Amino acid sequence: MKRILDILLSLVGLLFLSLPIFFFALLIWLEDFKNPFYYASRVGKNYKKFHMVKLRSMIVDAEKNGVESTMSNDPRITKIGTLIRAYKIDEFTQLWNVLVGNMSLVGPRPNTERGVNLYTGSEKKLLEIKPGMTDFASIVFSDEGEILKDSKDPDFMYDSLIRPWKSKLGILYCEKSNVYLDFIIIFLTVLAIFSKKVSLKFLSEVLKNINAENDLIEISKRRKPLLPLE
Repeated sequence: MKRILDILLSLVGLLFLSLPIFFFALLIWLEDFKNPFYYASRVGKNYKKFHMVKLRSMIVDAEKNGVESTMSNDPRITKIGTLIRAYKIDEFTQLWNVLVGNMSLVGPRPNTERGVNLYTGSEKKLLEIKPGMTDFASIVFSDEGEILKDSKDPDFMYDSLIRPWKSKLGILYCEKSNVYLDFIIIFLTVLAIFSKKVSLKFLSEVLKNINAENDLIEISKRRKPLLPLE
């Protein structure tokens, strides 16, 4: 059932968003006359590698400096990239990955090979299902770039402050996954674009209803400064 919904909704999404994707791809190309698409290497279900399609929001070969995490004020981000990242427009093209089957609409976000190599035993559970375009963590940490802003070592900051919480939320999704929950997450993801505060309020209630641990419920509210997960 999940795969059927992925196919149907990704097809509808690609048809509906084809003009916006073309428009922003053109703007990206006009900025530097380079390929407007970026093919990010990621690790999916059962450690299978694939290329996640994104609208390019950074300079060409941005990954060559070795930094994987991105601050909101990262100098590698292009002018049009700032806009498309703010509204998650660069993620639209991942509907293609959903259609061909190496991603799902909802599931833990796919990680890089470096990130997967850092996984603990419990985090490896994230590789038992298809990665997704969105999940609990995508809503809670939609401001990831702002969290990392001005960091001297964004990868270290990401690994210590964000990744453990994202993984724990991802594992919770793996344990509670169902089609009804997927629709709720998709709705809250869209809502977060317009009002993250309202989206987080509903999300914390959803986590309560599925008996999430108290620390996850609290982190989902984002009312306190982030601390490393002990």
